[in-house]
Amino acid sequence: MSPVIYFVAAIAEIFGCFAIWNWLRLGKSVLWAVPGAIALMLFAVFLTRVDSAFAGRTFAGYGGVYIATSLLWLWLIEGVPPDRWDIAGAALCLAGAGLILWGPRTV
Repeated sequence: MSPVIYFVAAIAEIFGCFAIWNWLRLGKSVLWAVPGAIALMLFAVFLTRVDSAFAGRTFAGYGGVYIATSLLWLWLIEGVPPDRWDIAGAALCLAGAGLILWGPRTV
């Protein structure tokens, strides 16, 4: 279930940041900050739902999913397809996240 929660958390975080981006960088209404703040709070709540004993490991594993989801957002929402370097980088990040989350532990 963790990958699904990570993906939902990433969508919430990316939307929240995108809303703030629209307000501050694109000059849109300050009202963009309201759904942005709500989405960022939901992002934090979703991360607490990941089954992990340690917050740091949860956040580190999330990083790879966030990167891959950001590139998906870039493509689907902003209309810019990822290039081969984006895809290779995201694959590397997802592999690293998987290793962090599911690598064998002695403790």
